[in-house]
Amino acid sequence: APEPVESGGGSVQAGASLTLSCEVSAPIFGSFSAGWFRQPPGKDREFVATIDWNGSVTNYNDFVKGRFTISRDNGKNTVTLQMNSLKSEDTAVYYCATSGGDYSGSSEMHRYDYWGQGTQVTVSS
Repeated sequence: APEPVESGGGSVQAGASLTLSCEVSAPIFGSFSAGWFRQPPGKDREFVATIDWNGSVTNYNDFVKGRFTISRDNGKNTVTLQMNSLKSEDTAVYYCATSGGDYSGSSEMHRYDYWGQGTQVTVSS
């Protein structure tokens, strides 16, 4: 199934690091964009970071630039989000998503067709 499966969420103190991983069991994974999005409590889902089909182009929302890094391993069908210097405002459910048609690393949520169940990240100050 092409639906991503996330892992790596948890509860940490502000300033700590976490690594989120996403595995996709689909042969098309290596041809299309992937990304991480999040939904803070009481708010809409928002773009965090995306990556193009071969990892050469990445996009970040301003609120994570310099702190988060997205990467992918097409040989292992995985996408990783390394999160450093976490803040309380990073508390959210984080979702991995993959596209069935976009390969550019678009940050537009509607271009992503397959979504994981989400993993909770809680940062306490």
